[in-house]
Amino acid sequence: MKQVKLMKGNEAMAEAAIRAGADAYFGYPITPQSEVIEYLMVEEPHKRTGMQVLQAESELAAINMVYGAAACGKKVMTSSSSPGISLKLEGISYMAGAEIPCLIANVMRGGPGLGTIQPGQSDYFQATKGGGHGDYRLITLAPSTVQEMADFVDLGFELAFKYRNPVMILSDGAIGQMMEKVYLPNQKERLTNDEIIKLYGSWATTGKPESRSRNIITSLDLKPEKQEIHNIHLQEKFKAAEENEVRFEEIQCEDADYILVAFGTSARISQKVVQLARNKGYKVGLIRPITLWPFPKKPIAKYANKVKGFLSVEMNAGQMVEDVQLAVEGKAIVKHYGRMGGMIPTPADVLNALEEKLISNK
Repeated sequence: MKQVKLMKGNEAMAEAAIRAGADAYFGYPITPQSEVIEYLMVEEPHKRTGMQVLQAESELAAINMVYGAAACGKKVMTSSSSPGISLKLEGISYMAGAEIPCLIANVMRGGPGLGTIQPGQSDYFQATKGGGHGDYRLITLAPSTVQEMADFVDLGFELAFKYRNPVMILSDGAIGQMMEKVYLPNQKERLTNDEIIKLYGSWATTGKPESRSRNIITSLDLKPEKQEIHNIHLQEKFKAAEENEVRFEEIQCEDADYILVAFGTSARISQKVVQLARNKGYKVGLIRPITLWPFPKKPIAKYANKVKGFLSVEMNAGQMVEDVQLAVEGKAIVKHYGRMGGMIPTPADVLNALEEKLISNK
């Protein structure tokens, strides 16, 4: 049954995992996402659905537990924050190479290094450009509300199994910690082993029946000609995702002279900036990428010949701005405004930057 509750973003994501019919969660606490595993431990989902929850001894152990369970066709999730995700990257690359679906959440904090426990958005490159070694991609969903923290769990699992690839929810400490009203989804039943065999038996390690050859899960092939064929297959799969899975939101862009591009917490702030700017007579719109990869290049490009400039608003030194520049292809001015180290810009800060970087230089 659907419920309406006041919840933290991290808690909403954890509850959504239970309701999505997840089989297991393996994780390790790190601020500002520790509420995910704390909520799951208190909620004891094994009593509700049979979902298993385990705190591993490290992030390295957690991602390899995900690898093993997900290789059996199980619906498995892990979460961490920026430094913890860095530790998981080898396993994530292995899973992408072995075509194993899973869901990974990164509740970002300021960096580099251990940085701060305050919110940041400086893991954009890590999430969207591969992060680990090799030619691979993560479908990356960027929530800007507690509701989307919950909604993107089921969507993330759906995309992970559709493309047999890890999917990342890229949130940040502000959305993970804030409390909002959230409509929780109805409970889904976990798949039985027979259902897993029927759906994923062509690849999952569910035990070998006499009717088929062995399923072998690996990202290793020492023959370069075979490894290249596998890589070509992966790139074709990523291309299909680029064609079919772009998600974004447009706000008041139809008549805009200037467009803000922002995700997550920065998008929440930028939505207020649109209002403030229009109160001052500036025609400003907002494009919010929901999938950071695949990035909404075409929706941004269509405005390149219509507006005077774009401002990429990010809580980092300038990362997504590079993808905005690539989308615009030099047809309009693209500027960046960001705060770093856990600092969150105010709407007034962004409006001032818009005036200084674009409007006063028109």
